[in-house]
Amino acid sequence: MAAYMRSVICLVSTERSAFLSRGSGVFAEAKRYVRALKRRPIQVLMPDTEKDKIVKPLAGRLQRQKGGQVPATTQRPNEDVIKATRDATSAETPAVSKDHIDGLRFERALPGDKRLARLVSVARSRAFREQQGKILLEGRRLICDALDAGANPQMLFFSTADRLRELPLDKLKRATLVKVKFEDIKIWSELVAPQGVIAIFSRPDMSRLKFAGKDNSLPLSLICDNIRDPGNLGTMLRCAAAAGCSNVLLTKGCVDAWEPKVLRAAMGAHFRLPIYSSLNWDDVEKHLPEPVTVHVADSGCGADGSRDSEDSQVNASRKPSKAGDYGWVSAKPNRNMRYEEYDSDSDSDSDSDCEGGGLSLPRVDSKPYHESWAQRATALVIGGETHGLSLEALQLVEKTAGRRLFIPVAPSVDSLNSAMAASILLFEGRKQLLKLLQTPGGKSKAER
Repeated sequence: MAAYMRSVICLVSTERSAFLSRGSGVFAEAKRYVRALKRRPIQVLMPDTEKDKIVKPLAGRLQRQKGGQVPATTQRPNEDVIKATRDATSAETPAVSKDHIDGLRFERALPGDKRLARLVSVARSRAFREQQGKILLEGRRLICDALDAGANPQMLFFSTADRLRELPLDKLKRATLVKVKFEDIKIWSELVAPQGVIAIFSRPDMSRLKFAGKDNSLPLSLICDNIRDPGNLGTMLRCAAAAGCSNVLLTKGCVDAWEPKVLRAAMGAHFRLPIYSSLNWDDVEKHLPEPVTVHVADSGCGADGSRDSEDSQVNASRKPSKAGDYGWVSAKPNRNMRYEEYDSDSDSDSDSDCEGGGLSLPRVDSKPYHESWAQRATALVIGGETHGLSLEALQLVEKTAGRRLFIPVAPSVDSLNSAMAASILLFEGRKQLLKLLQTPGGKSKAER
């Protein structure tokens, strides 16, 4: 019995020791796992020679800044030395700040930032542009032209740092720079291939801008009357800049010169010559030199360019059934209405004015465009294709002894596009003025 009890006790002790061994083994493994999580990274020790080259000079510099003595030896770098080492190492490499680009501070548009959408939407409104004095420019070339001319930038949106560096950064110090995603610019851009940069400028003051083509200008002015198509007006502005015109005058009734479509078609002409908008005819005369000869483009000539004696001039006593029969003169005077109000004119109003005898056309002779007509300071009036010229334009032509300049066209062709006619006449005027200026005494004659 005693032997049996001893064997049982031995067996129980053996099982218990085995269990504890397994249990301790499991516990030991878990404990080692916890220690592994708490284990610190391995510290890399530099050789003493390399440590002396870096630590000692920095430690000495730190002690001198604190007014202390430089220790003879440095056993172990303290926290200040380590921080100084980190700062010195980072100073050796160019620092890239997320809020600065080449010294210019910019803001990052956060999710939900509506500044780009709000400004772009409002800047496309003519009423806002005129009331708030802001314009919208898009694209590197147009923004550079505006900055070179001295325009005042207010806010600029860009997608990448490379796009911003393409602009003259020294002229953007006073502007608010905002970095936005390219997808946001693509949504609000009117370009087929957006360039990733949009700017809001103050509406330029023509008297303060520095125009690139001012030194090469000629005594030739372009007057746009009732031009309502943005593409036509932008093309005419581009032609005027290329022909060397001294200025461009836009009467009330023309589309806004700072319309985005006009800006794109003009290709920077807004910053190469003065453009005066929303002028009445009294203001038009004030912007012209004195004396000056004003001519108009006539789009109602015959197919062969010839006219009989009756049609060679506009007889004031003749009253057509409708002013639109002439094709180049408006049915009613320009009453200085706004652009939006012009489209409300109806044919019935035109017919009533004509039937009542209210239309009296001034006497203006016609002349082929290739004959000499630019022999001194000259202005050219181009009328809109839909509504034609204002009666005030014809009165000014008659007052300055001007002519109706017609361009012969092939049979079956009704007329030319107003922008195309303007380009033909402007470059013909340029050719005649340059020829006049090259003759002895021609400069003084052209100025008169």
